[in-house]
Amino acid sequence: MVSPKLERILKKIKDEKLRKKVAEVLENPTVEIEGKTFQGFSLEDSPAALRHHHAYKGGLVEHIVATAEIALTLCKIVKKVYGGKVNRDVILAGVLLHDVFKPVTYMLSENGSYRSSPIGEKLDHLSLVVSELMRRGFPLEVVHAVCAHHGEYGMMKPKTLEALVCFLADYTDSQLNGEVLRAARHLAREATGEELEEITAKEAFEIVHLKAAEGLEEVRKFLEKRRG
Repeated sequence: MVSPKLERILKKIKDEKLRKKVAEVLENPTVEIEGKTFQGFSLEDSPAALRHHHAYKGGLVEHIVATAEIALTLCKIVKKVYGGKVNRDVILAGVLLHDVFKPVTYMLSENGSYRSSPIGEKLDHLSLVVSELMRRGFPLEVVHAVCAHHGEYGMMKPKTLEALVCFLADYTDSQLNGEVLRAARHLAREATGEELEEITAKEAFEIVHLKAAEGLEEVRKFLEKRRG
């Protein structure tokens, strides 16, 4: 079953055949290698990264939803401001699938932190998703959008507008989330002298807002209340 948050994005794909193929991956985000099936966290429980952004339970779905919102806004800009044309179906499929196999590459350590799984130590999520989408017969334009979603930092730069939109949306949200998490941890150290290891984006945004609106003392109070 697809997460309700992802289902809302999925329903925006007009091409019924493509929508069905994307749904099948979201419902069963597993990878087959040498006759073995690998699966990790559920999409709803998985982080979107080990450290830099959305590195907490539920972070992956947050990242996909935010990336989709940014991508749709970029689509409107392309059309209304520049008079250009983009295939929204390809973009939405690319956004929904770009990190879908990250959960396979993660696992929990004994101390509760996230680390690379045995398969994640040998193959990254991008290699897994490109090979799996090709195996499942996805359109080339969608595979390219997924393959190029790291932009100049990845194995392939975007060669289509759809791929460019996917990259820009992904990069924007990962930077936004990562910078706010980093700022919140810094403010927590200033306020309490202690490291803040586990934190959600909601908490991080609240900490940054409190510091700007009311000062560091309110950050300290918030963290004390958070500890219970």
